[in-house]
Amino acid sequence: MSQSTASEFSRATAVTRQGDHNFTAELDAGWKVAGAVNGGYLLGVAGQALRAVNPSTPDPLVISTYYLGPSTEGPVDITTRTLREGRSTASYGVELFQNGAPTISAMATMGNLGELPDDVGTTATPPQLPPPEECVSVAEASEDFKKAAPLIERFDMRLDPATAGFAVGKPSGRGVLQGWIRFIDGTDPDPLSLLTFLDSFPPVMFDLGRFNWAPTMELTAHVRALPAPGWISARLFTRNIAGGMFEEDCELWDSAGRLVAQSRQLARQPRD
Repeated sequence: MSQSTASEFSRATAVTRQGDHNFTAELDAGWKVAGAVNGGYLLGVAGQALRAVNPSTPDPLVISTYYLGPSTEGPVDITTRTLREGRSTASYGVELFQNGAPTISAMATMGNLGELPDDVGTTATPPQLPPPEECVSVAEASEDFKKAAPLIERFDMRLDPATAGFAVGKPSGRGVLQGWIRFIDGTDPDPLSLLTFLDSFPPVMFDLGRFNWAPTMELTAHVRALPAPGWISARLFTRNIAGGMFEEDCELWDSAGRLVAQSRQLARQPRD
């Protein structure tokens, strides 16, 4: 798909300026999970507002977001505030409100990923995955699952069969999910879509046999590079469940084999 053509994602995350630091948007019901608008999609909306505040720093480098309450489809008010604007980065606060109540509050540092140095030194390795055509398409999920999570129909999402046993009642118990993701309309990934991809897979707790949806309390995302066109591969894992909460780490790798985004979120443990 041509990037000059408005994609479903860009339309769904579009914001309208109401003032120097104020915007509105219309949250799309197609991005809901378990009755609430997905948190990763909300990051895309917030990112659009921050990009509009300062076009010279269009890319999120890091954003830390607290989810204060569920968001639903319909109008949302967005307020930003400038914390610091430097020569290469700018830091902002951003809040989303519905019906006068805040639903998310975040701090973000924005920059220009295309102007960063090219050097890379990492010990991280991409997930070892079968090719997408040999993975399990989430499009094959039951109609009940799709009704509960219309978000998944926004993506072409393929799960590694080794981590997709939960779909047939046989979770591995390792606390790991991995697979491939891209937009269903073929739009290539960009930095704002990476924010959404980080929180779009089924909860990693599914692999532990805990199948209720898990509400996110806080999510910190790092975007490390402009993604190459094509599929994004993902690995999600958890290592600690305590006090009714768990962490979920996510890594996203582009088609060139580069680690392009990372996140950690703290979520409430699903209850049967």
